[in-house]
Amino acid sequence: MTLPFYNYFTNRKTDENEYASSSWPGLKISAHERHIKAQSPRSAQALSSAVYGGGMLELDRIFNIYVDRRYRCDDPPRDIEQALNEWQEPRDQCAGLLTAVRLEHTSIQEYTSDEFGLLCCTTAGVSNAARAGSERTVFNTAGNKTMSSGRGRSAPSARNLTMPPYVPGTINIMLWLNGRMTTGAMVNAVQTAVEAKAAALADAGVLDSENGLPATGTTTDAIVIAVGQAVEEPQPMITYAGTATTAGAAIGRLVYDTVTESLQAGLLWKERVRHK
Repeated sequence: MTLPFYNYFTNRKTDENEYASSSWPGLKISAHERHIKAQSPRSAQALSSAVYGGGMLELDRIFNIYVDRRYRCDDPPRDIEQALNEWQEPRDQCAGLLTAVRLEHTSIQEYTSDEFGLLCCTTAGVSNAARAGSERTVFNTAGNKTMSSGRGRSAPSARNLTMPPYVPGTINIMLWLNGRMTTGAMVNAVQTAVEAKAAALADAGVLDSENGLPATGTTTDAIVIAVGQAVEEPQPMITYAGTATTAGAAIGRLVYDTVTESLQAGLLWKERVRHK
C-alpha cells in the first residue's frame, strides 16, 4: 500500500510526516494534525472544483482539511479561510478541500515519463455515495430539498433519506502534472479522472447511499489538477488527455489505484474498530 502518512497518524512516527515527489522536483506533501498540505516551489496553472480556490487559478499549495462527520456549515470557504489564518498560510494562490476521511488513509502514487511527471494524492470516503443520472434527493441553489427529475433507474427498495447538500465524506483528488498542457486538455484530464473514479467505485461494489444503485461518486467530490507549464523545459504540449493518450492512461491508472487504496484502508480500519 502507498499510504505515506499512516505511521505518522497511527503510530506517532513524527519523522514520517513528509513525502517528497519524484515526478515533480521540489513538490512536497506534508501531514499535519488537521490537514494534508501539498506545496510546490513554483506556481502552477490549476483547474479546480475546490470549495475554496475553485475555477482557473495560479496556485502553489493545495490543502485537504479534515472535518468531523457531523460538520455542517453554510459557509465552508469562511471556515477554510479561518484555518489558513490559524496556520499562518497566505490565503491566495491555494485551493482548499474538506474531507471526513481519516488522513492516514491518504494515498499517493506517481508516474514519470520523458513527456511529463504525474502525482496523484487522494482521500476517498463514500458514506454519501451517489449515482449520477438516477432519481434521488437534490438541493437547489437556495438549499431547498426536492427530488431530481432524472430518468435513471430507481431501486425497488430505495430509501428516502434526507441528506443535506454538503456532507463530509467525499472523494478528494489532487493531480500535479509536471509538464505542459492546454486548458482543453486539463478539462479532458478531469473527465478521465472522473471516469477512473467511477470505475474504481464500480469495481469496489459501492452503492448509492439513497437508492441502492451502483455509485459513480459522492455528493461532494472535489478535484484539483495543477500543471507546471514551465516553458523553459523541453516537454511537449499535451493537447488531449483521454484514455487512449499517454497522459490520460496515466491519470486513469493513478486515480483508479489511489481511490481503491484509500477505500480499502478505510474498510480495514472499520473492520478493526468493529472487532475491538
